[in-house]
Amino acid sequence: MTGMVAAVVVAAGRGERAGGGVPKQYRDIAGEPMIRTTLSSLLNHPQIGPVQTVIFPGDEGIYRGAVAGLDGLPAPVAGGATRQASVRAGLEVLTSSSPDIVLIHDAARPFLTGRLIDRAIAAARVAGAAVPGIVIPDTVKEIDAAATVAATLDRSRLRIVQTPQAFVFDLILDAHRRAAAAGLESFTDDAALAEWAGHRVSVFEGEAGNVKVTTSDDFARAEIMHLASLSDIRTGNGFDVHVFGDGDHVMIGGIRIPHSRGLTGHSDADVVLHALVDAILGALADGDIGAHFPPSDPQWKGAASDRFLAFACERVRARRGMIAHLDVTVVCEEPRVSPHRDAVRARIAAIAGIPVARVGVKATTSEKLGFTGRGEGMVAMATATVRLPWSAA
Repeated sequence: MTGMVAAVVVAAGRGERAGGGVPKQYRDIAGEPMIRTTLSSLLNHPQIGPVQTVIFPGDEGIYRGAVAGLDGLPAPVAGGATRQASVRAGLEVLTSSSPDIVLIHDAARPFLTGRLIDRAIAAARVAGAAVPGIVIPDTVKEIDAAATVAATLDRSRLRIVQTPQAFVFDLILDAHRRAAAAGLESFTDDAALAEWAGHRVSVFEGEAGNVKVTTSDDFARAEIMHLASLSDIRTGNGFDVHVFGDGDHVMIGGIRIPHSRGLTGHSDADVVLHALVDAILGALADGDIGAHFPPSDPQWKGAASDRFLAFACERVRARRGMIAHLDVTVVCEEPRVSPHRDAVRARIAAIAGIPVARVGVKATTSEKLGFTGRGEGMVAMATATVRLPWSAA
């Protein structure tokens, strides 16, 4: 069996134990919503086709914000009153795609690796129904009502089961439909439902890092895990110059600052954002701003430079990385940048999707020396620190 593989991502829970004021799947881990990290792993896997998300009714707005910029996601489907009902809703939507294999995964397991996905798909093709499991490292005791040990279990025969759980699509869809018709809605995972329907379920090797994030302590540990996985730390530099011309304002870091002259350029001549774009692309070894947005292309004439910075930041996220820090220095005699520093920092942070504490903006003059000292133009120098998974090197 070598046909299409699809995925259902269950994100319809409330996640109240995690705190944070929003459902846990939308909380950030290292600056990125957990659900986005989970979905990216599936969307970027070469064997997976449609990825269907199931969300709580009414979460459409927060969901759109969390997944903005991710390509290839179909519209989410509303979940039901139970996890089982939510999975069934996702499976029913996928019937129009006719997949052969489906992976069912919890949005709250963001550390999904390509190796684990490979094993899940391979196991489902062989067994029809398969789940990842990990060995229990500790001794397990069974206790009675008085909290007295009743038995010591043979842990060699026990596994802690994870997701993604993988199935032949028709097999698990039929099991879900039969359970719903029988009025049974209490299955806590899809393997148990498949077992009830009479299917043998195989267990393949899971991963200790494939943890489920549930409590506030889990989030703290997940932050540490995520940062540890981004061990390829890179720095890029950017430099940009624009000359003054006619105009009544300059664009500095996405902020319109009134001035007696404007800066000339094919786009909006935002010297700060242009330098930042080159710094990020440099950290990625991914060319420069001119390679991606050539000034010879008329579509970029007068374009707002926030589009360029958003593009560069998305290139980082596409490689499962994060922007750790952005720093820029502006050199000019006028206009004065310092009164606008906080607004510029906030705007850069908003475009890049990072906390404002990770953005530094400085301004200086050249003491009347050179072309900046003569008031002929402006310079910006930028540095970007980016963290990537080592495998992305």
